[in-house]
Amino acid sequence: MDVVYADNNATTRVAPEVVEAMRPFFEEDYFNPSSMYDAAHGPAEAVKAARASIARDLGGVRPDERLFPSCATESNNTAMFGAVKANPARRHVITTVVEHPAVLNVCKELERDGLEVTYLPVDRQGQLDVRDFVRALRRDTLLVTIMHANNETGVVFPIGDLARIAKETDPAILVHTDATQTVGKLSIDLSGELRHVDMLAFSGHKLHAPKGIGCLFTRRGTPCRPFLLGGHQEAGRRGGTENVAFIVGLARALELAVATHQDDEPRITTLRDRLERELCARIPLTEVNGAGAPRLGNTSNLSCHFVEGEGILYQLSAAGICASSGSACTSGSLEPSHVLRGMGVPFTASHGSVRFSFSRYTRETDVDRIVAVFPEIIASLRRLSPYWDSATDRPRPEAEGMLHGAPAGPHR
Repeated sequence: MDVVYADNNATTRVAPEVVEAMRPFFEEDYFNPSSMYDAAHGPAEAVKAARASIARDLGGVRPDERLFPSCATESNNTAMFGAVKANPARRHVITTVVEHPAVLNVCKELERDGLEVTYLPVDRQGQLDVRDFVRALRRDTLLVTIMHANNETGVVFPIGDLARIAKETDPAILVHTDATQTVGKLSIDLSGELRHVDMLAFSGHKLHAPKGIGCLFTRRGTPCRPFLLGGHQEAGRRGGTENVAFIVGLARALELAVATHQDDEPRITTLRDRLERELCARIPLTEVNGAGAPRLGNTSNLSCHFVEGEGILYQLSAAGICASSGSACTSGSLEPSHVLRGMGVPFTASHGSVRFSFSRYTRETDVDRIVAVFPEIIASLRRLSPYWDSATDRPRPEAEGMLHGAPAGPHR
């Protein structure tokens, strides 16, 4: 049975072109790029070329404005802890209730260290109210850290506008965004729309590069202390021998994404829209989380009332379909998604949510298979639910009142 892979927000297949670009640096050009002998010049030049290529693909910024951490989690930690260390007089951070754990857990640690964190709410569609953001800005605000797009729902935040507002309020406020889900899917212009963003983080394995390589853009002049101390690598901003093959692979993956975006994005969005349309038509009481907001074209988060997400994923897996109930970093938890809680998704639906996420390798036949299998999975699980009446294909009368829930409070 062929596997249908629909969990590309968790990780992606490494593109064959990326593997080929990396291969020489595992074999003949394996030298340490910091070494002084002639044989090391090739790897050193490859890193330099990759740095320049990524700079072009992110809007023509300076090549020396980026570090190569191991992943987006390290990138986010580096940006946030580094900003706090470099600016001890300011003690206030602004974020949202729907951030990835790589940001939320750093915020909790900063609170334990005595900083104050404001967690902005979102509405039922997962969108921020800009007025809440403006009200949250203070004289002692050090850092704004808001994701570019949500990893579970695909809802895109207006980070360019938020960064501009922050800088117009106080140029000393630092703006960081976790762009892990948008780099390679949206056009990223750090010299244009995102010119007020100070730090931007992403990870290679979300855009068809390998796991184990990330990138942190840090605008020249941004006060940010090093997170990993060691040798002189990265101009002293991150110790550790450069991961040459993976840096080269990241640059090639981003180059491919930029080159194919205009063709890939409409096709992928069409597949996503067809999936949502057909599943919602076939399955009663199914809704698309974030459907009314700007979203990434590859991401669909569906909630089916009165079923458990864990059971859905087990049955999908048995049918050879890979999907997720939320963030890959927390998918082992039986707790409902903090993102859906923050959006005020009712209890009856937040436990039965599934995320399908596509890539350039997703085919029409993959959608055909999901559409054929998913409705029967939901029907079989609902037959086991004490709240569902299989005869009417509706919730039992005593369960009707459970369909509406109040929005959750701030994430703490």
